[in-house]
Amino acid sequence: MLFLLEILFLIIVFIQVLYYFLLFSRFAFFSDKKAKETKLPISIIVCAKNEAENLAESLPSIISQKHDNFEIILVNDHSTDDTLKIMRFFAEKHSNIKIVNLTDAQSNGNKKNAITQGVKLAKFEYLLFTDADCVVYSDQWINEMTSHFTQENEIVLGYGAYEKTSNSWLNKLVRFETLLTAIQYFSYAKANLAYMGVGRNLAYKKTLFLNANGFESHKYIKSGDDDLFINQVAKNNVAICFLENSFTYSKAHTNLKKWIYQKRRHVSTANAYKLKHKILLGLFYVSQFLFWFLTVFLMIAAKNVYFVVTLFVFRIVLQYLIYGLSAKKLKEADLILYLPFLELFLIMIQMRIFMGNIFSKPVEWEK
Repeated sequence: MLFLLEILFLIIVFIQVLYYFLLFSRFAFFSDKKAKETKLPISIIVCAKNEAENLAESLPSIISQKHDNFEIILVNDHSTDDTLKIMRFFAEKHSNIKIVNLTDAQSNGNKKNAITQGVKLAKFEYLLFTDADCVVYSDQWINEMTSHFTQENEIVLGYGAYEKTSNSWLNKLVRFETLLTAIQYFSYAKANLAYMGVGRNLAYKKTLFLNANGFESHKYIKSGDDDLFINQVAKNNVAICFLENSFTYSKAHTNLKKWIYQKRRHVSTANAYKLKHKILLGLFYVSQFLFWFLTVFLMIAAKNVYFVVTLFVFRIVLQYLIYGLSAKKLKEADLILYLPFLELFLIMIQMRIFMGNIFSKPVEWEK
């Protein structure tokens, strides 16, 4: 029995090595070029539901972008706070801001509906999306993102980072999960297997949206305005943008329970992914789980501990290399010191999320 488990451990390590060498290395060793100033006119779409406080902070960073021709479309999804008031305050001062105000009767509680209304109003072919709680620290955000559009590239995937908080393990965990997700969707995109983007920082062409009938094929799913749509329309038409000037930043959750609920909502959309993506993503998670489970078990029970230790160290060193290079690109290098502990915590939480989604589904759209 122990011999069979050792063989299984060898197979699991081999699978993990394949992911790091053949897939994640595509992002780790890829270099993005600094953007040249672009003249592409662009419509920025921001949907908000009870986001008055966040909009007051985030809108100035969008308005101040160094770009010749852009409009900002703000969609108020039947908010009950001062969201509409804040939108009107900025619209009165800036002529390139348009407002879509969805009443209770016009809204179905689905963010996809809000985005669709914003897209319909957009006058430009190129669309750039972010969330109401996202702040853009660089005035070159638009230039960075739009510089990756070409005749072939109809989609640009950006990075939506979370602000760092000192002495907070939850903040590290949230940022680590965001880092790993970015490594995956950037790497898959480089392998022509793009399966998702993040709505905090995402751009695509309006004609792509219209030709795909928007979110029609998955409108019954509350989430998925970013990942399911990209999963649907991505082919060999995706570019990635990850220089620091292109980042958006949000405040990370400070409540573990609320963060897990958010992740449950995000993960619930994965059932609608294409089969190849479900297999690849599922196999990686299962191999991660089995790697740690078998490592612990075989360290205690195996007779040939040196065999187990050698495979463990090889995989860990490779992981440190790939994740380290990737984290440096995304300005998250401080997380690498805690890599094994963060990975173990995340695996346990992912198991909790998976089990939770079996028995109930999150429904409301939130950040």
